[in-house]
Amino acid sequence: MQNIKVIDNFLDLEDLNKLISSINQENTNEIKVFHNKINSKYEIMESSLNQDFIKNLQKKYFPKALKILQELSPEKVKLYDFSDFTLIITDKNKKFPIHDDTPDKLLSGVVYLHPEKNSGTKFFDNQKGDNERSIDWKINRGVFFSRIERKSWHSYESNGDTNRITLVFNLKTNNIRQVYKIENKNYFIGNLRYKLNPFI
Repeated sequence: MQNIKVIDNFLDLEDLNKLISSINQENTNEIKVFHNKINSKYEIMESSLNQDFIKNLQKKYFPKALKILQELSPEKVKLYDFSDFTLIITDKNKKFPIHDDTPDKLLSGVVYLHPEKNSGTKFFDNQKGDNERSIDWKINRGVFFSRIERKSWHSYESNGDTNRITLVFNLKTNNIRQVYKIENKNYFIGNLRYKLNPFI
């Protein structure tokens, strides 16, 4: 597994509170996902939040995320096309299986939003779940990594008591072929796997 970057107090308090207040925190019995996509020209590609707020998030946090990507995988910086600020509500009894992220994610990040106590993010050596390492839950803690095909295995789940609310902040690309080249992986095999299961 490549390096993982953990940053406490990632969001300004005002932005943290706005994100928390934008979410319906009732039990969902599922995992709900709300995308907010914006490119480097500040063009909104998809939104569930107020568009001015999305632009503000891009202005304030894209430079921080790009700096992390520069540290973890500098070859991928030139591939950046857009940001995705995704709000995810994971029902208190739900679990997302071990996966290694889609190749369009140059930088994968999650910021823990709410509640005070829940389960963090688990990382593994393989899809079987060997050598588990966990980044503990703490409100406003950001956890970032740059995925590598069939190496960046991780999962998350709620703690059984409360819904788990997070902001998933990804820097993304449309140039999948170049991602595989940088990772020294087979594009045709990897892309077939991605198309068969786009939620890996």
